[in-house]
Amino acid sequence: MKQIFLKGMMQQKLIDFIRSGHSLSQEDEGLIIQYFEPVLFPKNRIIEEEGKVPEYLYYIISGYLRLFHFNENGDEITTHINCPPGFFTSYFSFINTEKATDNVECITECELLRITKKDLDVLTSKSEAMKDFSIRIFQQSISYNEKRSTELATLSAEQRYIKLIKTYPGILHNVPISYIASFLGMKPESLSRIRRKVI
Repeated sequence: MKQIFLKGMMQQKLIDFIRSGHSLSQEDEGLIIQYFEPVLFPKNRIIEEEGKVPEYLYYIISGYLRLFHFNENGDEITTHINCPPGFFTSYFSFINTEKATDNVECITECELLRITKKDLDVLTSKSEAMKDFSIRIFQQSISYNEKRSTELATLSAEQRYIKLIKTYPGILHNVPISYIASFLGMKPESLSRIRRKVI
């Protein structure tokens, strides 16, 4: 009974998140509970692999995840870090059912809700509210990627770091510096110098 209650609480957090911007009927809420599966993963677990079509779209209840790939020298390149609440996957590969070029890894222990592409299509066909919400999430993903590309091209390394810690203050306590440095497009030693200067 306790496990069922906890699962219900996780799904209720997603419902509350969606309801902050969209109206949901009881039927909509029932569909969310039906199609989003609660899962718990340990830290450092890769839950989607590059070279494979992503199986799931994840909603983060708690924990930190990242997208990363290996460059031609075999170095890990972190392209995205996410913390709750929000959705996460190799998004365009998931939507287009294409092989991903990135891995999805749990940086910390993560409580997640997940849904397959097939079930997402069923859910959005049955619920107009969820269809509208899914479109908004997709638009936000496009906007985020465009904004990030612009920031990498126009902001200094120090400006990128300051903006990150202002937007996500908890990130320094949960994500290794090497991942943060890679995400910001710099070497760990460069980030260490910036941190000493900013502090």
